Amino acid sequence: MATDRGRDLLVPVGDSETLRRTVTYAVERAHESADSTDDPVAVHFIFPARWRIYETDRESVASASSLLERAVAWATEDLEELIGEDHPPTVTFESATVGTDEYVFSPGDFAAVVGRYAEANEVDRIVVDPSFRPGGNVPLLRSFEAELAERGFDVLEAPVTRRTSRRLPFTEIGLRELFVVYAASLLFYLALGGWHVTDAYELVTGVATAAVVTLTLARVSMKGELPRLRYVGATVLRMAIYTPILLWEITKANVALAYVVLHPDLPIEPRTVEFDAAVWGDMPVTTLANSITLTPGTLTVDVSRQHFMVHALIPGAEDDLLEGTLERFVRFVFYGRESARIPSPRERRDDEGER
Repeated sequence: MATDRGRDLLVPVGDSETLRRTVTYAVERAHESADSTDDPVAVHFIFPARWRIYETDRESVASASSLLERAVAWATEDLEELIGEDHPPTVTFESATVGTDEYVFSPGDFAAVVGRYAEANEVDRIVVDPSFRPGGNVPLLRSFEAELAERGFDVLEAPVTRRTSRRLPFTEIGLRELFVVYAASLLFYLALGGWHVTDAYELVTGVATAAVVTLTLARVSMKGELPRLRYVGATVLRMAIYTPILLWEITKANVALAYVVLHPDLPIEPRTVEFDAAVWGDMPVTTLANSITLTPGTLTVDVSRQHFMVHALIPGAEDDLLEGTLERFVRFVFYGRESARIPSPRERRDDEGER
């Protein structure tokens, strides 16, 4: 799809508290620009590397790739909210890691690396995350934004700020987050009773139970920002689609495992399978880990960030795992339909082996 590169946007990406909202701002600006002319606009997400290629460590590369993939998934999700899933995209997304073959230190060094990529791709407008501080924030040096503007780029600082919610003294979350956890706990209590409260004692018991649960789970249930209501609704709907699919996968695995157990030769070949899953965040990782464990023949033994260690009882279970069916559906649930179209863990492993 051809784009008018003079209207394209570039977003330098780094791990920051305001990156998610910066991505949303960039997508909205790009969509407005595309909508006004009926021509698609490209948004380039680039990660300025702090390592030189001959000093590269695998963890840094994986972290950069994961962050870029996350930014593209967020952007795709934001675009789908703007235009709907079934409409042709008005914005395309590119991602790249730059600066791997040179030593970058100061904001000027990072601006030079970013500027060369922008010039090579004929991008004039750069959206900067206000919390993104490559090379630190040294008073004697000019800022990253000033260095980019000095090179002639149109620099747009995303109008997003850090959220400074007041922390309650007895927990690590704010009042809004505490209310959400409390409301969810109370609704769960009422759901267990069939939404039928017979007397005041039962209601008081529910209120007290929800309070205890809230104070106990507050630290682990709301570690990040409150998700947007529309995102929660879409996730719940996609989870409803995923549930019967998971039950079908469990049924197939049950039949396969029953065949092995009943076979006279008992062809069991237990093994440990390790792979890096293309999911991030507490809920997606937990959902994938539990989906694997619920499927007979596989058991999630350990998870470290995105690295999974799974015990597989039979070769077929290992094959299913590396084909990535469950991983794709979990990405569909939490990141949208487009995000499900990725290579399987086996294909990603083969690609890494060829490099």
